Formats: sequence, structure tokens, C-alpha cells
Amino acid sequence: MDGAYSNLLHICGTVENVVYSNDETGYSICEIKNDNGETTMIVGSMPYISVGERIDVFGSWTHHQLYGRQFKVEKYEKVLPNDKNGIFKYLSSGIIKGIGPKIAQKIVDKYGEDTFEVIANHGDWLMQIRGISLNKAREISKDFRDKTGVRELMIACDGHLSPAMALQIYQKWGREAVKRITEDPYALCEFGFPFNTADQMAKKLGNIYHESNLRIKSGIIFVLKTYSERDGHTYVFKETLATSSQKLLDVDKEKIFVMIDELVKEDKIRIVNFASESHVYLKDTYITEEYIAKKLLFLNKTIFTIDISNIHAFIEQIEYKNSIKYASMQKKSIEKAISNGVTVITGGPGTGKTTVVKALLEIFNKLGLKCALAAPTGRAAKRMSETTSCEAKTIHRLLEMEREYDERLPPLRFGRNEKNHLLQDVIIVDETSMIDIFLMKALLKAIKPGSRLILIGDVNQLPSIGEGDVLNDIIRSERFSTIELKEIFRQDKDSGIISVAHQIKNGIITDLTKKYDDFFFISKENESQIPSYVADLYKRRLPAKYGEDRTIQVITPTKKGVTGTKNLNLILKDVLNPPSPSKTEYTTSSERVFRVGDKVMQTRNDYCAIWHRGNEEDYGIYNGEIGIIKAINKEEKKITIDFDEKITEYDFSALVEIDPAYAVTVHKSQGSEYSIVIVVLSKTSSFLLTRNLIYTAITRAEDVVIVIGDKKTFENMILNDNEICKNTGLCYFLRNGEDECD
Repeated sequence: MDGAYSNLLHICGTVENVVYSNDETGYSICEIKNDNGETTMIVGSMPYISVGERIDVFGSWTHHQLYGRQFKVEKYEKVLPNDKNGIFKYLSSGIIKGIGPKIAQKIVDKYGEDTFEVIANHGDWLMQIRGISLNKAREISKDFRDKTGVRELMIACDGHLSPAMALQIYQKWGREAVKRITEDPYALCEFGFPFNTADQMAKKLGNIYHESNLRIKSGIIFVLKTYSERDGHTYVFKETLATSSQKLLDVDKEKIFVMIDELVKEDKIRIVNFASESHVYLKDTYITEEYIAKKLLFLNKTIFTIDISNIHAFIEQIEYKNSIKYASMQKKSIEKAISNGVTVITGGPGTGKTTVVKALLEIFNKLGLKCALAAPTGRAAKRMSETTSCEAKTIHRLLEMEREYDERLPPLRFGRNEKNHLLQDVIIVDETSMIDIFLMKALLKAIKPGSRLILIGDVNQLPSIGEGDVLNDIIRSERFSTIELKEIFRQDKDSGIISVAHQIKNGIITDLTKKYDDFFFISKENESQIPSYVADLYKRRLPAKYGEDRTIQVITPTKKGVTGTKNLNLILKDVLNPPSPSKTEYTTSSERVFRVGDKVMQTRNDYCAIWHRGNEEDYGIYNGEIGIIKAINKEEKKITIDFDEKITEYDFSALVEIDPAYAVTVHKSQGSEYSIVIVVLSKTSSFLLTRNLIYTAITRAEDVVIVIGDKKTFENMILNDNEICKNTGLCYFLRNGEDECD
């Protein structure tokens, strides 16, 4: 036993009963019996613990108020049973999916003490047992290998890994995982593992010293990734990187500068000098921004030549046919989109962006050009389909995202790429402000030379959550035709949502005494009164006035505080979906309660989540999608969620990616529209209370918006024109790039 655990007590025995086990965290309570027949209750992080296993546990005695004396496990080691009786107990416990007591008995009867060897390395042999198909045999073998590998990995990582993270690591590195992590614990940071925790593991292993090159380089990369993933920056100023790295690593700054240079030599990072300063990139981020710039400039130069001499006649024919008269800027948008390789059309609500898109579709059709419509999110694509009466897809689906069956490799791959271009001649993308650099790169790779790319968006909304600020950088570069639609059309001029949104955009304080049919401001200076008022609006007053079938969404700037999403979701859940004997519930070890009927949101892209809609099957549930829990199966540890008729089944271990969604942050609402929106203002940091944040929140509403909060806070947000500033280099690459692309 190593020095870190030398003072702990040691118990050895066989698991007799698993009282509780949480697949999300690995926390378990079980009874073990030693060789003298004495039974001990043990508690702690012991993932995939099962009856029949022999384990060595190291820890100390504690006393629980309800359950009495228990042994708290700090570290444990497992040995799979090697006799037929123990093997049967292990398999019949339900630890391996697809094996119950009957199947377990058949397997043990046939293979005896070689059972685990057969399951792990010769899974297809299980077909010889009645009731096991080829697919089921492979599923059993994979589950056994995964659980065994994950368990070994979690033990090696000293309980610092959750089962979900351990599974992700094991699926990428396989049986090499333990060896790789032992040699370099900092490799775990690649999966979102905290650097400080990896640092603690390195110290316990004792093979990596404080000022080792490996530790310092790993810390520098971690800082770069943190700035990128947390704040959306594509680069970090060299001096800032060194200062932040020094704070993390507690080593001399000169040593950090030396290691930055070493990382450049190893081609793990890139340094670009512009505006008289050094900008440090992760290699992939640099390559991505550089590629986007080259491909956009290339597309703008090499469009297919078409006869546009009759464009004015085309526009007049469409106006006559549809009894419509385009505004001058709309006509200009149409002409530019047809005559240029890359065109940006931006504008707020009610300025006619959809009208322009419909006209373009009609004209391109007359010209014999095939068009594709796409948007970053499912909701945005659905709305685009409804407003244009043409099929629109998410960018992921347009690019024919492939599910990666070799799960040790990166999961995000597309069938459409530089070797298999999209067939369409014109690509029209809506909600472009939401697109990060990596999705933009994937889209551009798939667009064939000569195609036209038309980017639609609203620059006054919040930028993408992910890395980069693609739309703004493209506009700022001034290399492409950009048209901003400003005129609000007659049918929208009486809309409070549209009028107020444009006032906010222009920094004009809204006259809250003016009456609108679709915009309401409710003054509440005392924040503690807001949650109960919102709950009453959501449950009773709004459905009574507008009908039960309207989608209602609460949006707030922050997660924390009385009016943050965490508190609002707790209150709204109890009011809108209270506990009931008829509703199954599941409580995680972190006290999160999931109940049938709950409104929930996917918080990370899950590219491999399989969903069904009738006879249709596909995969991919994305960050921000909202659904309703339809069923909870505690025996199989499964939860079924309906994401807008996409029926998806999750393991309980995946619930770390699911949050309640009665109330969501403004950032999470991007790209979505809801019939009725309740915007809750909070007296939080001025960093969050900005003009583009309140503008984004209000423009999520299709029919009605109710803003609740302090009038002064609302006015201050309108006056606060500070924007989320990201360090990005795409504008620089565009301004200085050549019109060529590999």
C-alpha cells in the first residue's frame, strides 16, 4: 500500500448485498462478508460494485445517525470471482446488461470458470446459448469489457473520476487507459478533468515533480483550453497566458516562457504576431480560423457564372405574383446574394429577412440552382422550414453527421466534407451568430467550389457560446458584401416586441407607459416576490388568457440568486409538475430529482444519442434542446425523454447532461423562439446586464413577452452597450488572407 493510504484500516471480503448504487457518481452502499463470516456495511465511491465480487477496502469507521456503524471507503481493489458459484452470483446480480439469473446460469453451466474469459474475449461464443442472439452477445461482451475497464480506471484514478467520465476515457483509450494516465495524469484534462485534481494524482504517484517540463506544459495547455472553452476566445495574449499559468503552476514565469517556446517547437501551439502583440493559439484553433478565412475568400472569388441580366425582371415578377413590394434594401440584398459568392444579410426582427430568403429561393429555382437551408439548432431549422415552406435542416444533419462506431476516436464526423461535397449550388444559413469556428469549418469543408454562401443573422444578439465570433468577424473584415436591413414593415410596426427590440438595439429607453398587445412590463423592485409571481403567470394566468397550447418559457440572465435558473426551476417544478404517486421519480446522489412530466434541457451536444420519431431513427441531441420526461425505468436505469417528438432513451449516468428547463439562461435560449416568453430581470453583475442580452431575451418571443423586474435595472441594461468581447483572429486572417484555398 502506498504512503497516502498506509494509515487506513483494511478489510477484505466478498460482496453479499448491494443496498444502493448510483451509476452517475459511483457512490455505493453494500455489505461484505469476511472469511470468518462477519458482515460489514461499507460506503463510498465503488463504481459497478456487484454481489459475488471479492474486494479489499481501505478506510475508516464512521457512525451514521440512522444506519449506525459503517466503514467509509477511501480506496478499494477488486478481484473478480474465480469459482462457479461466485461467477454466477456476479452475473445474476444484473451488473451486466442483458444477463439475468436464468441466462447467467446457462452461461456458467456451459463455460464454468472460463466464463469471464469467454465474455471478454470471445463474446460471439455466447450465441451457442439459447436466447442469446449475435447482437445481444456483442452487447453483453462490450458491457462487460466497459465495466471492467472503467472500474480499473476509476480505481487507478483514486476515486476522482465519475463513471460517466471514466467510460468516456475508456472508450477512447481502451485497455491502454490506466497505463497512459499512470504515465501522464495531466492527459485527463483533455476530457474536462480539473488540472488541480490531476496535479494531486501526479503527486501521489510520485513520478512527476513540481517543476517538471511535463507538468508546466500541461498547465499551459490547460490554461489555453480554459480560455477557449469557458470564454470562447480563440487565442490568448502571450503575457496573459504566462501570468495565468504562473498562478496555476506556482513556478517562475521565465520557465513558463521557455516551455511556451518548447510547445511551439513541438507544434502543439502556434504564435501569431499582429497589432504589435503575440497571440497564442492551440494548434487546432489556429488551423480552424485560418481555414475559414481561406475558404470564405476562395468561395467569394470562384462562384459559378450565371446570367443575372434579368434580375430586376425576376424581382418584379415575384412582386407581382405575391402581391408584395420589396423595400430598396431588400432588393439590394437579393441582388448582392445572387451576384456574390459570400453574402451577409443582417437585421433585427420584422425587417424582412425571411421575405428576402423566400425571394432568393424562388429566383435560384428559376435559374436552375439547387438550394440548401440550414441553421445551427433544431428549433431554428424548424422555424426556417415553417416560414419559407421549404425543408431546412440543422447544419449537423445537412452535413450528414456520422455516428462513430469506433468510440475510441473523436465522435464528430461528417459524411459531407472536402472529399464529398454538398450537391447544392446555394447554401443559406440562418442564425449565423450562433455558429462557432469548428462548426463553421465543417460547413465550409463541405461546400463545393463555385457555390454561393448566404449568411443570415442578427449581429445585435449574443455571440456563440462556443469558440469564436464568426458572424461579427466576417462583417468586420469588410471583405464580403454585407447588407443590414433596418426598416420595420407596416404589419410589424404595431408589435410591441419588435418596436421595443429596435429601441433597445438603438439604446433608446423604452416608454413603459405605452400600451401594447404583445409586450408587458411588470415592475417588481423586491426580487423575493418575483418567483411566486412568475409561477402564477406560468400555471394560471397566461394559459387562461392565451390558451393551454402555447409554449411558455422563462428566461433569466443568471443561474444564481433568487431569480436565477436554479431557484426558479425548483419553484416552477413543484408548481407545474408536483410529486404524485402516479409519477415515477429518480433522485441522484447530488439530490437532483427527475420526475415523469418534467421539462428538461440537454446541456451538451450528444452526437451519439439515438432517437425515434415514428418509424424514423436517427441520432444527435444537441445543447439547448428542450424535452419532456416521459418514463423512468429504475430497474433498467433508463429515462425516456421526448425532444419535440424525438423519443430518446438515456442511462441514468447520462443525467449529468440534463437540466430542468422551466427557466433557462438567455445564452441557452439562443436560436430558439417560444410563443410566450417571461423575461426575469435580476440585480446581478453589470457584466451580465447588457443591451444585447436583454435584446436577445425579448426577441425569443413569437407572440407575447412579459418582462418582470426593477424598472431601473431594465433601463440600465438598455444603456449598457458593453458586449461580450472575445479574442478572435478570424477578422485578421480575412483582411490579410489571399483568395485561395487548398
